[in-house]
Amino acid sequence: MVWLGTGIGWRPEIAEAVENMPGIDWVEAVAENVCPGHLPESLVRLRERGVTVVPHGVSLGLGGAERPDEGRLAALAERAEAFGSPLVTEHIAFVRAGGALTASGPLEAGHLLPVPRTRDALDVLCENVRIAQDALPVPLAVENIAALISWPGEEMTEGQFLYELADRTGVRLLIDVANLHTNHVNRGEDPAEALAGLPLEAIAYVHVAGGFERDGVWHDSHAHPVPRPVLDVLTDLASRVSPPGVLLERDENFPEAEEIRGELDAIRRAVEEGAGRRPKTGAAPVAGVRTGTRQGAGDATRQRLALAQTAVLSALVAGTPVPEGFDRVRMGVQARALAAKRADVVARVAPELPVILGDGYRAAFLAYAQTRPMTGGYRRDALDFAEHVLAERPGNTPARRELREWWLERAGSRPRSRRPAVRLARATRRVLLRR
Repeated sequence: MVWLGTGIGWRPEIAEAVENMPGIDWVEAVAENVCPGHLPESLVRLRERGVTVVPHGVSLGLGGAERPDEGRLAALAERAEAFGSPLVTEHIAFVRAGGALTASGPLEAGHLLPVPRTRDALDVLCENVRIAQDALPVPLAVENIAALISWPGEEMTEGQFLYELADRTGVRLLIDVANLHTNHVNRGEDPAEALAGLPLEAIAYVHVAGGFERDGVWHDSHAHPVPRPVLDVLTDLASRVSPPGVLLERDENFPEAEEIRGELDAIRRAVEEGAGRRPKTGAAPVAGVRTGTRQGAGDATRQRLALAQTAVLSALVAGTPVPEGFDRVRMGVQARALAAKRADVVARVAPELPVILGDGYRAAFLAYAQTRPMTGGYRRDALDFAEHVLAERPGNTPARRELREWWLERAGSRPRSRRPAVRLARATRRVLLRR
């Protein structure tokens, strides 16, 4: 067991605040957003001060039907070694579908989607986790996710599913109490029952985050203050076990440093309150030990899961019919949320596009996303969107000429211009001039 303490998710937007904030024992960095050969100076300084850095992956798709990609596993291992991390973390989710197992084209969700709590899905997940464990230089912990949709015909509760996963693989658990609250609102699952079913000795650390409720649906935004019900779930967990680490996640809409400190203080108080309720005879958490069988997932099992996940993802991102048994309203909410996230992320990875297209960018992108799923990541998505707009808007307007030049610079094997900083500065200037 590694004792971590109180931490915060490191993001470039709050790097300075995190460095100067007292009482930060460790940080977590999104693995895909850092490059081992060019680590952010802020993270380097934190490491030099002895602050633990844990890489948190978001793209492995351990809950998907395919075996984990060797390149993605190698990249995650490389980041763990670059930071000297005691562990790495990922999610119990699928993020892509289609491909060879389904004889259909690949689909990318751009988001973490829930796996069905069935024996087939558990067998595949356990084998994928073992593959990842064998490829990583440090222990792996996996996180429960928030969900807007429920799979029909599930065979286990979340607690039972996670318990058997930990028992069969020895994997550690990253428990997100905000996600337990989300699933309580969206799926009617009692957080206390989920906690009661968990192998508490396998908990590596805990995530805490904010969100908001709209039309009876809780959105796990990571962009809002941590609400009282989430802190109550944290207190309940801390009354059952002493969590080795607790971390505040915030991904956007960053508040001032003082507000962040206030949230961290509230998290500490919630843990202390739970500790005060804990039975004095409670056992301390220990590292997970493999006790179950090592049965693998056969090709037929993987194919069944692949077909089911592809049908769901296609309905969400390509406008195909909703599979039988799913709540159509919730599927619609999830589809709109995925499209909105795509629009936001593409605007961040290609900031020139909203500048060139102006106020029409978002409406144009959402219309494009209705029937054109992402197949190769957000940068590819930005190029495909620009190509679509060029095809749909003939003419010779200044905006179209600028968009065509932008697309030509990036679509070839070698950029026509090697001045990205100049291009970004020009895009920023145009934004300011239009205000």
